[in-house]
Amino acid sequence: MAQAKQGDTVKVHYTGKLTTGEIFDSSEDCDCGGDCQPLEFTVGEGEVIPGFEQAVVGMSPGDKKTVTIPVDQAYGERLDELVAEVEREYLPAGSEPQLGQQYEVTQDDGQVFNVMVTAMDDTTVTLDANHPLAGKELVFEISLVEIA
Repeated sequence: MAQAKQGDTVKVHYTGKLTTGEIFDSSEDCDCGGDCQPLEFTVGEGEVIPGFEQAVVGMSPGDKKTVTIPVDQAYGERLDELVAEVEREYLPAGSEPQLGQQYEVTQDDGQVFNVMVTAMDDTTVTLDANHPLAGKELVFEISLVEIA
């Protein structure tokens, strides 16, 4: 039977959990924010986190596995330098920030990235550009649906 390898386009169903058991994403559970469709990606293209991609290599359609992905193979460590406190006046005009709200920020060089409001007071807002799962070990249940 065919096994997933570098360069293959694959379709997988997955459930992603924190080590506490809390589900953060699923391709099979629409209530969790997933779209209930298998995730399709090309192995070796960097479209998913490295540990997830490596876990799929060698799987055959119908195979299921559970893998624990260390921080360095997931979203990396949390970096303090990606957290900044800014004056509210620098937020978009008319914006009333809320905890957990995301903003798109464009750097001087044109690069765009997302930040999340993690704290605020009357004059300042703390923005965090770390991925929400940075610094966390992740557990994925993966089922290979198809190798295209």
